[in-house]
Amino acid sequence: MSATRRVAPAGSPRWSVVLLALGLALPTRARGDDALHLAQVLAEAQERNPELRAARDRAKAMASIPAQVSAYDDPMLSYEAWNIPESLRIDRADNNIFKISQKIPFPGKRRLAGEVAAHEAEQTSHAADEVALDIIASVKHSYYELWQAHERLSVFAREKGLLEGFTHVAEQKYAAGATSQADVVRAQVELTHQINMIQTERLAIHTTGAALAALLSRAHDEPLGIPDSPGVPALGQTSAALTRLAMEKRPDIAARRAGIAREEGAIELAERNHLPDFEFSVGRFVNYGMNDGFGASASVTLPFVNHEKYSAGVTEAMLRLSAAKAERRQIDDRVQREVEQAYLRAQTALWQVDLFTNTHVPQIEQALRVTEAGYQTGSVGFLDLIDTLRRLEEIHLDDIGARTEFEIAYADLERAVGEDLPRQQKQRPSRRIEHD
Repeated sequence: MSATRRVAPAGSPRWSVVLLALGLALPTRARGDDALHLAQVLAEAQERNPELRAARDRAKAMASIPAQVSAYDDPMLSYEAWNIPESLRIDRADNNIFKISQKIPFPGKRRLAGEVAAHEAEQTSHAADEVALDIIASVKHSYYELWQAHERLSVFAREKGLLEGFTHVAEQKYAAGATSQADVVRAQVELTHQINMIQTERLAIHTTGAALAALLSRAHDEPLGIPDSPGVPALGQTSAALTRLAMEKRPDIAARRAGIAREEGAIELAERNHLPDFEFSVGRFVNYGMNDGFGASASVTLPFVNHEKYSAGVTEAMLRLSAAKAERRQIDDRVQREVEQAYLRAQTALWQVDLFTNTHVPQIEQALRVTEAGYQTGSVGFLDLIDTLRRLEEIHLDDIGARTEFEIAYADLERAVGEDLPRQQKQRPSRRIEHD
């Protein structure tokens, strides 16, 4: 028996469902006052994050040390009284001596100490830059995870709208005796499940928002807004080129270079500790009953007496230099590994995004339209319609997951390289719709 296909009017449930399905690919944007821009978030994190501020304060504190350790000890002013009478009249003492003295290290010792401290301060400064890179990467992770949560919520909200349309169609067909009550019950069960998914995803938005708020040092209940859609996924350079760039830009590599310079200076300083230090003083003698006068003295340390002590210091400094060079090689190996791993993750996610964009998403949207039309004419059962809808939801969620994974992998790649890697700024369409 052949069936004549009816053309549904534009206001019918069938066309409402189809338009909803087509709306999955239509770009929508959050209201301007609700938008949360990545550049704004990164700037706020760099200004307000307490961990980063502490690291920068430590670096500033270390930068003030070289001036301290390179300076001479304070001069010493002293007073001595010799042979004071029992009346304790110091003006009757045989000698009242007013003396000023100054310790002077062997030339070059203080300069080397200042250079060693300067290299250590440089290490601390690079360590602060590392903290900044970690904070930026963490902020980007949380930002795109928050974007993912909002996109997932929009998918669930759209699926809820589709299910409401399908439920209405099933109820109409049941009223006309064209289907069984089981289809209506299944539709209501699926709708209830979708409502539960929406509530769950709203909690996920609060969770990811709290993580981002903590990085920004905001109150956990302070509204954040909705993140912008990420730019078009792209990898503009090869992993080899990015590795070479990382060797130039990574602050931990620069810190290891400063560490090696520090240990080289420490060896020279340890060797110079074998040389003596000096102390000079001049004094004014005020003598009771005798002529007043002046005095002077000079002293020198005898480091050869403790030769083994200073030799051990040289050995320690040389071993520390060897360890610093080994750590530098370890960092080089780690940087290459981190760049390669992040690049491969981003490349894998990019392939998945392209596959979803060009193949899976168009195919499943077409499948939904065909299945929905078949259900209208009775050639397709309700279970087939629900199965297609579930597959539609799954593919869109996987697409969102792939795009989020690319952005997180790209943030890790920028962290591995040590600087931002600009790429095409054009934004891809968002699935976001207004929802309660």
